[in-house]
Formats: sequence, structure tokens, C-alpha cells
Amino acid sequence: MKVIFAGTPDFSAAALKAIAAAGFEIPLVLTQPDRPKGRGMKLQPSAVKQAAIELGLTVAQPVSLKNEDAQELLRQQEADVMVVAAYGLILPKSVLTIPKHGCLNIHASLLPRWRGAAPIQRAVEAGDAETGICIMQMDEGLDTGDVVSEHRYAIKQHDTAGDVHNALMLLGAQAIVADLQRLEQEGRLKSMPQPENGVTYAHKLAKEEAKINWHESAEVVERKIRAFNPVPAAWTEYQGKPLKIWQAEVVDYSDVAGEVLYCGSDGLIVACGEQALKITELQPAGSKRMSIAAFAAGKRIEVGEQL
Repeated sequence: MKVIFAGTPDFSAAALKAIAAAGFEIPLVLTQPDRPKGRGMKLQPSAVKQAAIELGLTVAQPVSLKNEDAQELLRQQEADVMVVAAYGLILPKSVLTIPKHGCLNIHASLLPRWRGAAPIQRAVEAGDAETGICIMQMDEGLDTGDVVSEHRYAIKQHDTAGDVHNALMLLGAQAIVADLQRLEQEGRLKSMPQPENGVTYAHKLAKEEAKINWHESAEVVERKIRAFNPVPAAWTEYQGKPLKIWQAEVVDYSDVAGEVLYCGSDGLIVACGEQALKITELQPAGSKRMSIAAFAAGKRIEVGEQL
């Protein structure tokens, strides 16, 4: 069975490798154009492009799939199905119908909850008890297609968005291989329409929302710290400079929101709108991530200071 693959980041690369390891023919891999990264802003290939090259696969990097040249390239492959995972380009209706069995998307949520760009982060931020992977038959809508299979993941108490991403990356790779094998054996995939109730949208993350509002409850702030770890990273301002917060836990203190209540080798406690946060890992401006013990050994924030 011929499988075109379309994806860009690490999340997608894991699925591509799993599909190749399962023995499926992959005549073409689509990924985003190389982007400038790092201090030197040199062009860097996507994780999917790097994986495809290692696997000896043909790679194309169109800037759009709306033009005829890109669509003709897809038609030439005579593919049975196209798998899409965090690709980053819109697939027009004319592309969705090119493969014999259409396009399957690996989506990192339990649809219809968290349709959209940042489902993992929004699930952690909202305090969801679980999330998961849906393999979806793509249509013209935003993550509105019928669900082929659903695979659940229980979000642990201290899971960051990065932790959940890594778990779902592996789960998604396993799920798409199983569904492709079923498609190959049975010649079709059964699917179920998404429920009309329970639709939520995972809007793209904005850097501005990563700034901590100490007037929110400690529980809300703690969830945001985990949701924005590793990117864009929750932060506060200290002495006019950003101070990133990587790990914290809720503790039973009460005082003026944003006021430092304690700073020692075992934690930095800051009051919130309700309760307080005990910060255990942070990153001062111009420094690396560090434990609170390492931070306190070199610099202490005085009790009563305001963040």
C-alpha cells in the first residue's frame, strides 16, 4: 500500500519512522520549507525532512498545496492514502480527494475537544484529566472529520506539555500504523462522526499569555506553568528582567498576590490570588535553567519583594 506522508516537527517524524518500519511504501514525503533557526539564523530542515533523508525517501517542500504543480505531484504518486501529522499547511478539498482512501490526520486530542493548533497545551492548561490521539478522516473543516480510532492518555499530576507531547507522539505513531494495517487488510476504515456537543478550540499559543498573572489562583498558574513548558515558557518579571518559571507546586499560603513569602534552597514561595506557588525550577534572564537550590546559593529574593 502506497502512503504519502505530510508532517513537519518531531511529533510527525516519529509517525513517519513507524510507518516506514512497518513496511509501507512511502513514495513521497511532504514537509514545510527549511526555516532559519539558532543564533546564526541558518536554514534548518524540519525533523520530518531529516527523518525522510535518513530513510532514503523522496522529499518535497511546497509553500502551498493550492497550486496545480503541487497537486499534480501528488496525483503522480497514485497513493492509496495520505497521512498528515502537524504538517502546517492547509489541505484544499482538491488535495483531500487525490489519494484513493483520502487523508488521515493524527490529531493530539480526544475530538471534538481541542480542535485546532495547540491541543496538548490547552488540555494541560485546562486541567483535563485525560487527552489522547484521534486518527481522523480529514474533511474541509478545522479538525471536523469523522474519527477512525481513539486512543486515551491519562494526564499525570505533574505532566508538562512536553511530557504529554512525548507520550502522544509514541501513541500516535502506534495508532496510525495499526489503522494503516487495518486499511490494507480490510480495504476500508470504519469511522464515526464527531459528537456535536463538547466542541472546544485550542487556539494557537501567544507569548503574551505566558506572563504569569499572580492574581490568578495558584492552581491556575501552576497549570499554565506546565502547559507552557517547554514553549513559550511561563515567566514573571523580577527587577525589570524576565524570570522564567519551569516547575512549581501549589502550597497553602495566603497573602498579597505576587509577594515573595519565602526564598530558600527548597523553594521560592510566591502568593497568588488564592493560595501560593512553591517554585522549584526557574531561569533568570541570561542564565540557564536551574534548580531553586542552585539559584538560592548565588542570589536570594528577599521576603516581601513583589514579582
